[in-house]
Amino acid sequence: MKQNLTVKLTVRLFAEEKCFGPGVAQLLALVDEVHSLRAAAMRMDMAYSKAWKIIRAAEAGFGCKLLFSTTGGRGGGGAVLTEEARQILTSYRRYCTQIESYGEQLFREVFPFCAKDQSSK
Repeated sequence: MKQNLTVKLTVRLFAEEKCFGPGVAQLLALVDEVHSLRAAAMRMDMAYSKAWKIIRAAEAGFGCKLLFSTTGGRGGGGAVLTEEARQILTSYRRYCTQIESYGEQLFREVFPFCAKDQSSK
């Protein structure tokens, strides 16, 4: 009964509402790369207003600012991550890596009849 199934775990953090998950992490990583919430949202095919809504929900959940932003104009605007945002993003990535590793190990233990043969990797 070897089905070669795999497991895919995703981590979402909740306060009163969902405040952080893979999408927020991706959005913050893109802001860090392009220094603009608008450009990061465009890369994710997301409305700028939705990106702000997501950032505000995460800020409310964590109780801290995640972005320093400046408005556009002659010099242009932009956004950079706060130190808290960097810490959250780093911790989230670390946590996800560890959860994925443990989840794969547990999956092989609990579902040995379905788990993909890891020796062929």
